[in-house]
Amino acid sequence: MSISKRVKEIAPSLTLEITAKAKKLKSEGVSVIGFGAGEPDFNTPDYIIRAAKKALDTGFTKYTPASGMAELKQAVCDKFAKDNNLIYKPSQIVISTGAKSSLYHAICALVNEGDEVILPSPYWLTYPELIKLAGGVTVYVNAGKESGYKITAAMLDAAITDKTKCLILNSPNNPTGAVYEEEELKAIAKVCEKRGIYVISDEIYEKLVYGGVKHVSIASLSDYMKEHTVVVNGVSKSYSMTGWRIGYLAAPEDLAKGISSMQSHTTSNACSIAQYASVEALNSPESEKFIENMQKVFDERRTYMVKTLQEIPGVICIEPKGAFYVFADVSSCYGKSFEGEKITGSLSFADCALKKGVALVPGVAFGDDNCVRLSYAISIEDIKEGLARLKEFIGELK
Repeated sequence: MSISKRVKEIAPSLTLEITAKAKKLKSEGVSVIGFGAGEPDFNTPDYIIRAAKKALDTGFTKYTPASGMAELKQAVCDKFAKDNNLIYKPSQIVISTGAKSSLYHAICALVNEGDEVILPSPYWLTYPELIKLAGGVTVYVNAGKESGYKITAAMLDAAITDKTKCLILNSPNNPTGAVYEEEELKAIAKVCEKRGIYVISDEIYEKLVYGGVKHVSIASLSDYMKEHTVVVNGVSKSYSMTGWRIGYLAAPEDLAKGISSMQSHTTSNACSIAQYASVEALNSPESEKFIENMQKVFDERRTYMVKTLQEIPGVICIEPKGAFYVFADVSSCYGKSFEGEKITGSLSFADCALKKGVALVPGVAFGDDNCVRLSYAISIEDIKEGLARLKEFIGELK
């Protein structure tokens, strides 16, 4: 069978590859601590589950409009007004089968064949593949640890050409946990306006910020940015609803209409029952307490993980301010060997660490081969044991 060139060029997920290796070892009776988790280890709250049961009991099991049920779109509008000082109409909201779907539809709606999309690196590994599928060209802008894994306005300005269509901004960031401050975003917004480019702002981790840091949406900074930004979010991380598959976006009305039309031919509406439950997630006064507790637990784990990693010789770890990941530089270990295998980069580092029962995600998957990603969306007991194994592993390198 002849597979299209576009599909042939899609890279397999290294996170899934590491997960598969870890699962295989576990099935063979090997103890493995997995730091690859990309979802909260909290159950979906009971009040949200009850809402889903109510949807089933009342027969809310039919199609909804392709862009989402009216009650959920209004709940999203209310959320944007309350949390982000952004006023949208329901016609500017599109509910999707997860934020990843929203991102793909937004990129497709903005990017023509050959258009350039600026992507700060490190980046979530799916972005380049979505850009590629849409026919766009990814322009990477390296934001290393020296800049706190964040690009500056000057770096953005230097990367823009006459082919640039948009910037993808992810704050809080996966994999680094970096959070852009308001003044940093204002400077970036000025460049976007001066050069006439769009922004796709992925804000899926907005509720998970720590140490008094405040999440700011770039769309809220000016009228221009609101009219030139697609804000992508969802319920997966904030309400521990990853499997429910509900994402959403807010966009200028003509763009939202186009995305809605596209979605009507690709996925149609998101699951009606999950939509019904998401209304409760966004509207319930219980949600604030749930998120506050999750933040507190994650913050405690974050603090422990950062402190412990910084005490391991050869590991450089910048404190993350958001999400639930730590991006640790382990490049000082490269060139050394473990059980006869030479470590040449993050992939071989992760492979060797797995032999000690520690599953890490290699940074090369995110555009930075110097680092590995560790998630603290696992129990504190597993974090302590896993980091002890990691320290022992690094100490055994020769």
